[in-house]
Amino acid sequence: MENKTITGNITVLPPVFCGSVEHYVNVSAAETTAVDWKRRFDKRFKATHRFAIADTRGRLELTVPIAKPPSSQCCWGDIEISTHGNWWDIHRIALESAYGRTPFFEYYADSLLPMLTAGVEERFPLLKNLSDAWDGWIRNRLMLPLPVDISAAGETISPLTAPIKPGRTDTECETHDLPHYWQVRADKIGFISNLSVLDLIFNLGPEAVIYLDRVAGREF
Repeated sequence: MENKTITGNITVLPPVFCGSVEHYVNVSAAETTAVDWKRRFDKRFKATHRFAIADTRGRLELTVPIAKPPSSQCCWGDIEISTHGNWWDIHRIALESAYGRTPFFEYYADSLLPMLTAGVEERFPLLKNLSDAWDGWIRNRLMLPLPVDISAAGETISPLTAPIKPGRTDTECETHDLPHYWQVRADKIGFISNLSVLDLIFNLGPEAVIYLDRVAGREF
């Protein structure tokens, strides 16, 4: 099969793990997206393996531990997931505690298990592998096209970039005050912004697609 040449504008996004709501607003608004896994490794880019959710007490950040880089010149696409600790259990328990009472968590839970059980580091040895799996899961629920391989882009492409400043997370670099959406504990702890898009999906379910379409169109 011949490689397909991608034509049109490509929005080149930084690698993020379970990116923020605004990250996926940018995906929704883009014609075509690609993820820059060739970006040079920099431990200050925490959003590449960290994401935020809203638990019973407020904002909670979850981290996928990474192994020591193979060299000082490696890129993020070379980084392996650490084999130490049962971090996937921590993530699963945290998500169950945070979203177990939302309308849609149980509906989605079974499809998440392959990424939250023992042996995940064997099924997804590289951070890129696991991040791409989560990104694919998220885009499928939000009815968004998968990213393209930027190496397949034609010479007429004018790539756009969405950089992240070192030392800050993807969610901390948002530039818009996005409209509030329903959150299960908002009446007790208030609305929490700048969270992973998982928060939007578990709280709104299929209506998350409508929310993204509206915000991407800047209809607010």
